[in-house]
Amino acid sequence: MKVWDAFVRLAHWTLVACVGAAWFARGAPHEWLGYAALGVVVLRLAWGRLGTRYARFGQFVLGPGRTLAYARSVLERREARYLGHNPLGAWMIVALLAAVALAGVTGWLATTERYWGVEWVEELHELCADGLLGLAALHLAGVAYSSLRHRENLVRAMLTGRKAAPRPGDVFE
Repeated sequence: MKVWDAFVRLAHWTLVACVGAAWFARGAPHEWLGYAALGVVVLRLAWGRLGTRYARFGQFVLGPGRTLAYARSVLERREARYLGHNPLGAWMIVALLAAVALAGVTGWLATTERYWGVEWVEELHELCADGLLGLAALHLAGVAYSSLRHRENLVRAMLTGRKAAPRPGDVFE
């Protein structure tokens, strides 16, 4: 069943490529990869408001009560399978987009005349980048857990946009 549209998948893999390459790049390539990542975040935020059903943040970002209930169900190994993003995955998307945006903005600030060479800006940029790396590791762990737990390849789903048809007990929100 088609879940994630081409734009969501392209934005996801473009961010993976930009952030991964920026981690190793220096100088102008690092800066341009950061600007590209910022551009993707802006477009993804717009698509999260205007896009297809499973792309819209209003469809998959749930409130704290429902998210905590889902987290408890994960700990008890009784969580439902979501056709789109599960509540923890949804908040991870928000956190990752925010971390990319913060890393990009602090990186840009470090290039401006006012903040060039200012230590706290450079340290904040590094902290954001390290936080982004930590969030990415948690994201990968969550993808691995959900893939194993629900017997579906979420990496393939993010490549093709397709997930297994709904099963009894699945959540369609």
